[in-house]
Amino acid sequence: MAANREDGGGRVATVPPNETESELKLVKRYLLLGIVMRILDHDIRVIGASGMKLPRFYETLLRSIGDRVLLDMADMRRTFRQQGIKIYEEKREKDGLHAQYVCRGYHHRFFMLWGFVKAESEQVLKEYISGAAS
Repeated sequence: MAANREDGGGRVATVPPNETESELKLVKRYLLLGIVMRILDHDIRVIGASGMKLPRFYETLLRSIGDRVLLDMADMRRTFRQQGIKIYEEKREKDGLHAQYVCRGYHHRFFMLWGFVKAESEQVLKEYISGAAS
């Protein structure tokens, strides 16, 4: 039996019976971590080009967060292999982030509006800064 869930844009979608909520959360988290890495890379470049008083300090701080994000992403990829999940397409478009993936042989689509992605990315960064992330 299929269950209903809210996607990243506030719309209700149907969860196929072959995909659990934990797997969906794992895919969503992985996609968000990819966005967080892009944000960190951008901010590191901006810090390097700015006239800040302590650029090395802030760059080191952002790089250490990036290292933890990369370790978490590697751990998630291991989990993906164990659970039969593979993200095979990720598109950044005007309206939001579209992703397609396979979970135990079945194809799924996932979509998050940019406003949702931004808010969730900020939350993820706050978790890493506070040390609450794994």
